[in-house]
Amino acid sequence: MGVYQIVEEPAEILRTPALPVKNINAGVIRVLDNMRDTLYAFDGVGLAAPQIGVPKRIIVVDAGDQLIELINPEIILAEGEQIGREGCLSIPNVVGTVKRANRVVVRGLNREGQEVEYEATELLARAFQHEIDHLDGVLFIDKATDIRRVKS
Repeated sequence: MGVYQIVEEPAEILRTPALPVKNINAGVIRVLDNMRDTLYAFDGVGLAAPQIGVPKRIIVVDAGDQLIELINPEIILAEGEQIGREGCLSIPNVVGTVKRANRVVVRGLNREGQEVEYEATELLARAFQHEIDHLDGVLFIDKATDIRRVKS
């Protein structure tokens, strides 16, 4: 398919809440395919549609086990605590320490329009929270401590 350029901070779309997807059509499927290609091209763990300039509630995540695509995702349960380092494709060469829930249950739609749920811990839980924050116009630097630049 295609690899998009990553939208970088301070682009306004990164601070604007994304709109729900009302119909899963060929355009949404194309966005999912291109998000997958973009995620892998940039060696990311997760990607939200606003990061490629699409103001829709769509994320893709791959924490090493499988690609997960979610349309209109929402966290329905969050518990525990983990503290870890995060970075973001939209804020290159910056890392920070972020406190997140250690376990989450996320619900959304898959590309076929079926409701799916994922229970996640550790890195996958962190990735879901990070990407869903993007859909709400929140960046990891808004929650991070110890923010610093790193060499690319």
